[in-house]
Amino acid sequence: MNNSDKKIESTDFSKIRLLVLDVDGVLSDGRISMSANGDEVKSFCVKDGSGLKFWQRAGGKIAWITGRHSPLVAARAEELGVDVLRQDCKIKLPVYEEVLNNLGMKTDETAVVGDDLPDLPMLLRCGFSATPADGVEELRSRVDYICRNLGGRGAVREIIELILKKSGRWNEIMARYL
Repeated sequence: MNNSDKKIESTDFSKIRLLVLDVDGVLSDGRISMSANGDEVKSFCVKDGSGLKFWQRAGGKIAWITGRHSPLVAARAEELGVDVLRQDCKIKLPVYEEVLNNLGMKTDETAVVGDDLPDLPMLLRCGFSATPADGVEELRSRVDYICRNLGGRGAVREIIELILKKSGRWNEIMARYL
């Protein structure tokens, strides 16, 4: 049993009520494309979006904390009904702590998914931490779980399914489709 397996087995996933996500490199593949007239283009994974809806149906809250500002991110967050969106967060820990305080959450009730160094302070102060398969090595060596999927390619859905299955909430989601 590796360290990730041990952490998964020892985590009380039923406590996790808040999912905190970085955007670029987690919800998107981290690339920023610009059109000829300077418009930004991002791609988001539909499976991650479905996973976020499943998370909400199971009673979970969602916060996105990102270092950049993008109208596309705001539009996607609104479309998905994200509870908290914070953009332009160069130093994320104080924002994370503010979000927890505003939502009345404790760190052990929180799962955080990040892919790069600005996410590390949040990842070290939560109930369960994860990084996409392509997260930077400094995170990969410190998080509780390394996804099989890449950022923007299903990593968020993977984490949501893991938490919901390990907490016994996945059957509620499946019941809608059976």
